[in-house]
Amino acid sequence: MAIKSTKNSEHYIWGDNCDGWHLLKSDSLSIIQEKMPAHTSEGLHFHSIAQQFFFILKGIATFQIEGEVFEVNENKGFHILPNQKHQIFNHSELTLEFLVISEPKSHGDRTNL
Repeated sequence: MAIKSTKNSEHYIWGDNCDGWHLLKSDSLSIIQEKMPAHTSEGLHFHSIAQQFFFILKGIATFQIEGEVFEVNENKGFHILPNQKHQIFNHSELTLEFLVISEPKSHGDRTNL
């Protein structure tokens, strides 16, 4: 077992030049730390099987879920069920940092809209 951080985890770029680090990557569970620069977003999509929980570490996340908009402040979380159309935005001037926990993993289970 190893202590995991952004320094020793697999890194990737997603969305609008955003960063992600796979802290835990298995078929049944995924935990990713992500960072979104100011004024970035990802495209509207859904997952057929995976549910996701986003926990905001720094900043304010804006989620659009099935056409409704929610703002989630740091140290708060947001649950998204399978098949819910969603996207995340960072409308602020600051970097947004969060954990996204998917069960099962969401990679390979994404439909872009």
